Amino acid sequence: MRLGLNVGYWGSTPVDNVALAQEADRLGFHSLWTAEAYGSDAVSPLVWLAAKTEKIKVGTAIMQMTARVPAMTAMTAATIDLLTGGRMLLGIGASGPQVVEGWHGLPYGKPVTRAREYVDILRKVWKREEPLEHHGEHYDIPTSGGSGLGKPLKLIIHPMRSSIPIYLAAVGPKNVALAAEIADGWLPVFFSPDRMDIYNEWLDEGFTKAGGGKNIANFDIAPTVSIAMGDDIDSCRNNIKPFLALYIGGMGAREKNFYFNIACRYGYEDAANRIQDFYLAGKKMEAVMAVPDALVDEVALCGPRERIKERLEAWKASGITTMICGTSDINTLRVMAELTQ
Repeated sequence: MRLGLNVGYWGSTPVDNVALAQEADRLGFHSLWTAEAYGSDAVSPLVWLAAKTEKIKVGTAIMQMTARVPAMTAMTAATIDLLTGGRMLLGIGASGPQVVEGWHGLPYGKPVTRAREYVDILRKVWKREEPLEHHGEHYDIPTSGGSGLGKPLKLIIHPMRSSIPIYLAAVGPKNVALAAEIADGWLPVFFSPDRMDIYNEWLDEGFTKAGGGKNIANFDIAPTVSIAMGDDIDSCRNNIKPFLALYIGGMGAREKNFYFNIACRYGYEDAANRIQDFYLAGKKMEAVMAVPDALVDEVALCGPRERIKERLEAWKASGITTMICGTSDINTLRVMAELTQ
């Protein structure tokens, strides 16, 4: 199991992300990832950090598909791959209706259909076998609804690689199966190594559709795992709980919240309902207090070094390939590197 580092949103905390990235590079981490929602974008910080590191791969976790047409994403990924000498990992995802419709002003649509078309277009662009044409439910290239002057085009630059690794962020059964079928890796959120049996059925469905011998051995499962290291376990858990409360309680509407569904799927339905009720009523502290310790321990690593070392065994045995560390503490990076050697 190799390690990655997720620096999250740029500017969200007063952290020296350059120092973190350079230390992860020095320690031999596999990859460095940036994120976006409706604040800092994922691409600008990624290029900034790529320029200040040497060997570590650089990835987006995630670039929102609805924020960019697929041809633009293909151009961006190909450019970063050239600039970094082949270090680019492209993580994409649907985001959620709250952000897609409330921020980008676009209908959420059918995320599975959109992702399938999106990935197909990306790969066509990079291969440069012929001018780009795609006529689907979400994307019509060249568009039939414009001036009539559009014509199929081919990427002007020659990409360093004709197939840049694509990672798909996915939560529900159909999207996880789609990731296994069409992507090179999967970016799960709030992943629990104790629940791999839930995901195996969905992954196997996707591998079967993909054919060609694709299976979990040649597919990168790369969850971001929040890490809070310290002697006081309760204090460490309390560092994680606001993040869980925000997503389970407020990152979506009552009738459509993917993160709420994850908690329910793990058996925390009563707690998830309490968290959501509190959060949507504006009682954020009560929502945080309603997050069960057991849920934190399933999806995060908390406590002293020896406790984290012990808990890491479940992650190593789960079948994940890359653990992306969610931490802003440089010492935690060093400890994780030691524990996974």
